[in-house]
Amino acid sequence: MNATTIMRALPAEHRNQLLRIAREVNFPQGTRIFEEGRRADRFWIIRSGTVTLDMHVPGRRAAIIENLGINELVGWSWLFPPHTWQLGAEAMSPVRAYEFDATAVRLLCQTDTELRAAVAEWVGQVIAHRLQAARTRLLDLYAPYGSGSPR
Repeated sequence: MNATTIMRALPAEHRNQLLRIAREVNFPQGTRIFEEGRRADRFWIIRSGTVTLDMHVPGRRAAIIENLGINELVGWSWLFPPHTWQLGAEAMSPVRAYEFDATAVRLLCQTDTELRAAVAEWVGQVIAHRLQAARTRLLDLYAPYGSGSPR
């Protein structure tokens, strides 16, 4: 299990606080969940299925950055202004997920400093992981052989 999953990142108390305001949703295979550059007003935790994250590359097909599975966070851009998606996401199989209204979660975090700290640390870990995944994937796809080697 990935260290950035909700099960490992948040204590049970904080997971339960968030799950109380979640709603269950389903995405058929092939559904675009969100598009890079659009308004980020919600996020999801995958219950079953697989979601791919992709990045627009001018003049080329979108680069798949990462595949996400059970208990992983889909979308982090909701937490930071300007609340605009930095990547795109697509259901690669039928997906069941918990959906969270970003405004409701941000308000909940304003009233509970421990929850706010836990969510910020969790999302920060996800961002760091995704940034490294994007770097690695883009080097794999577009850099000359050997140019991504450590110094």
